[in-house]
Amino acid sequence: MKDLEKNCRIALVQAEPVMFDKEASLKKALELIDKASEKKPGLVVFPELFIPGYPIGMNFGFSMGKRTEEGRSDWKRYYDASVVAGGPEFAALSEKAAELGIYISLGFSERDAVSGTLYNSNAIFEPDGSYKVHRKLKPTGSERVLYGDADKGYFPVTETPWGPIGALICWESYMPLARVALYEKGITIYISPNTNDNPEWQATIQHIAIEGKCYFINADMIVRKTSYPADLNEKDAVERQPEMVCRGGSCIIDPFGHYLTEPVWDREEIIFADLDMDLPASCKMEHDAIGHYSRPDVLELTVHEK
Repeated sequence: MKDLEKNCRIALVQAEPVMFDKEASLKKALELIDKASEKKPGLVVFPELFIPGYPIGMNFGFSMGKRTEEGRSDWKRYYDASVVAGGPEFAALSEKAAELGIYISLGFSERDAVSGTLYNSNAIFEPDGSYKVHRKLKPTGSERVLYGDADKGYFPVTETPWGPIGALICWESYMPLARVALYEKGITIYISPNTNDNPEWQATIQHIAIEGKCYFINADMIVRKTSYPADLNEKDAVERQPEMVCRGGSCIIDPFGHYLTEPVWDREEIIFADLDMDLPASCKMEHDAIGHYSRPDVLELTVHEK
């Protein structure tokens, strides 16, 4: 591990996206970045699918062997609100990262520029305006009717003054080999854009921080029933949701598995913290999952990068 800058100030944004509206979601993201910048963070992190929102509870007219025209209309609306990597939304975020000299991690629905397939993706923008995109390896449950399996961008990492940073989206963190693929790249900060407000997720993220000897950034969002456009065709699915569809729970876990910041529930908030970057190294004195506490002669992971 290279020498690291001792302190990383992070701004973890728990916020409500503007559902099905990429222009308004982008505008809100840029405003929140500007607000966070008042406290001079080096890294700003947003939740999963912040542009244009996570359509929890919807099925877009899919059933076994059938689709509906109403569902197709809602799907096309979401497709139109999805972002092509490198497009104008990316240009705005790249410019903001360069303007402020910061790293920005943001989840978005990615529309492939050639095929049109949608992917659940996360981008990390760098202070020089460059970026890397990670596509979710395996969409979870009914996400599979909306998003494709990643066909590239499996495990990109971003080199920062605080060490390599990587991201796995939501339930990708329940894929043990995917976690190890990131650990093998030496990540010190593990970003998890997600919509997991269930209590058992908190145990998961503490375990991963201990296992990887890294900071775990649990980036969740707020979604209310009123977040959805009133003129969707699939009104019945929205009406079945509770008033608070996703409660958040964003927090930061240190490499010992302790809460550096406690989970925040049921409200928007920018969570600030200073990460002591001596910890990821010092914690490895007794346990290093890819180093002295491993048996490469017995166990081996093969990763097919693309």
